[in-house]
Amino acid sequence: MAEYSTLAAVDLGSNSLHCQIARVVGDQIYPLDALREPVRLGAGLTREKLLDEASQERAVACLKRFGERLRGFDSRVVRALGTNTLRVAKNSAAFLKRAEAALGFPIEIVAGREEARLIYLGVAHSLPPSKEKRLVVDVGGGSTEFIIGANYRPHKLDSLYMGCVSYSLRFFSGGKVTKSAMKQAELAARTELQPIVAGFSRGNWQQAVGSSGTVRALADILQLNGFGDGRITPEGLERLRACLIKAGDTGKVELAGLRPDRVPVLPGGLAILSAVLSELDIGTMVAATGAMRQGVLYDMLGRFRHKDMRDVTVAQFMHRYHVDALQAQRVGALALTLYNKLAADGGNADESAPHYLAWAAKLHEIGISVAYSGYHKHSAYIINQADMPGFSRDEQTRLSLLVLAHRRSLKKVYDEIAAGVDWSMVLALRLAVLFCRRRADVALPPIRARTQGRRFRLALDLEWLRKNPLTVTALRDETREWDKTGFELNIKPLHEVEATDLIAA
Repeated sequence: MAEYSTLAAVDLGSNSLHCQIARVVGDQIYPLDALREPVRLGAGLTREKLLDEASQERAVACLKRFGERLRGFDSRVVRALGTNTLRVAKNSAAFLKRAEAALGFPIEIVAGREEARLIYLGVAHSLPPSKEKRLVVDVGGGSTEFIIGANYRPHKLDSLYMGCVSYSLRFFSGGKVTKSAMKQAELAARTELQPIVAGFSRGNWQQAVGSSGTVRALADILQLNGFGDGRITPEGLERLRACLIKAGDTGKVELAGLRPDRVPVLPGGLAILSAVLSELDIGTMVAATGAMRQGVLYDMLGRFRHKDMRDVTVAQFMHRYHVDALQAQRVGALALTLYNKLAADGGNADESAPHYLAWAAKLHEIGISVAYSGYHKHSAYIINQADMPGFSRDEQTRLSLLVLAHRRSLKKVYDEIAAGVDWSMVLALRLAVLFCRRRADVALPPIRARTQGRRFRLALDLEWLRKNPLTVTALRDETREWDKTGFELNIKPLHEVEATDLIAA
């Protein structure tokens, strides 16, 4: 993969939208430019889990400005990610079309644990190297992520559905802050924390670190108002809590270091962080400068340096589900060869195809561990539903569909495949599995392949086909399967073998 000197990350958070541009020098990333707008996307989420028009308009306007800054960037060096609000919103797909048009680049939605992994990667690169285990807590607008790791490697990840925007709207409507409301917010957060307390409380780590705008804002406020020395402590948060309750309204709060855009979400963020320190028995927390967007930049750099986390995840899945590595290699190599021939003829090669075909070949049989019958469905389900570090939700969906379509009925999955996967990739994988059925290194004849719209043409050696009647039967079935979907798969000498069979009969 090519080297790039500049990378960019766009973070569509529930509170703020960020655009981070950085320069690559060796294995390090140095910031060049940063844009941030407090769009508060999460505030536009209705009770029906729909993004309202006003929040969409704010986000689209912001992304147009980001798009102007990113104009001229190669699409391979820009990665835009949506987080909790877009995970939850039922109309996120429609919004993403508008958002991508405004930004000029694709936008992926990442799962909570993948968001946590990227946060840890960004935080770890902003801190001195240490062999100590660190707890990283990121209080976002709609969710809060928890990670325990050492150096640059996370060991435990989780994400909870609570954030400074959602909690401020839920418990402090109109900016009103009362003792009762604060107590209810903290109790709700403590209840949400219960499932992870045992694994993330003191004793599992040596240092507690906070990231995100909420944590950094609280750390600054505590220090500038004499409530602490730059670190976040339960005592400091209690003094700030008393200050907010005394004011009774966020609009009347006068605190050094409190930015106007942070005012509406301050009480929700304070309640969540107070509950976190209490439940996880954190005496002191330091604020880090790193965040998810920096993690995205380092993750992209790793992909360019052949240290793609997605490859690591696929390898782990192969080990977990006892995949036949040699068979996966055979299928993957043949699938890519066939796809390259089809794409070269069609003139529309997908740059991501080599990755997806390799991953699909390695994972298409993981469902056998559940049951052989319908194993392609089991494989697809696992890929679609599992936590797969490095993969966005869109990438998992696409890979899942490709694996689902690698055998049996195409008609049943036609609509899903048509919306997300290149048909040439589907054909290449299906044929590769078919030709590698013997699960051994077999010399195949030269295979010519071409595509013309919805027509696929293959040519194989006639004598080889006559010596392999099982393959002939499978290819005959394959042509019928494609015919059911409105495609035409023509295998040039196949009809001659069929004619010979009829004469012999």
